[in-house]
Amino acid sequence: QVQLVESGGGLVQAGGSLRLSCAASGRTVSNYGMGWFRQAPGKERECVAAIRGSGGGTYYADFVKGRFTISRDNANNMVYLQMNSLKPEDTAVYYCTARRSGGIRTTSDGYDYWGQGTQVTVSS
Repeated sequence: QVQLVESGGGLVQAGGSLRLSCAASGRTVSNYGMGWFRQAPGKERECVAAIRGSGGGTYYADFVKGRFTISRDNANNMVYLQMNSLKPEDTAVYYCTARRSGGIRTTSDGYDYWGQGTQVTVSS
C-alpha cells in the first residue's frame, strides 16, 4: 500500500504562488506515475498535471500550462506542484495521486492511490 500526504495549500491572492508537496510512504514510488487532480465545489474532479515514473514526460491541462510545474524527487519519495500566477478559478481541493503503472493518465480511474487533499483558495 502507498500512503500519500499533501501539504502546502492555503489562501493566496490572485497572481501569487504556492508550492504543493506530496509525501509518499509505504513503498517507493519512483516507478509510479504520479498526478495532481483538483476538485472545486459542484464540479467534477479534473487532472491538473501528471508525470511519468521515470520523470521523463509530463502532462498539463490547458488551463494551467505555463503557470504550473509538476516535478518529483524520487530519492525522497516526493512529488511537487509549483503553482504560479494563481487565479480565483484555481480555487479547489488538490489531490495527489499515484498509479502503479509508470505511464501518464488524465482520468481519475487510472490511479490506484489518493491523498486526502489540500485546500487551495485564491482570492481576487
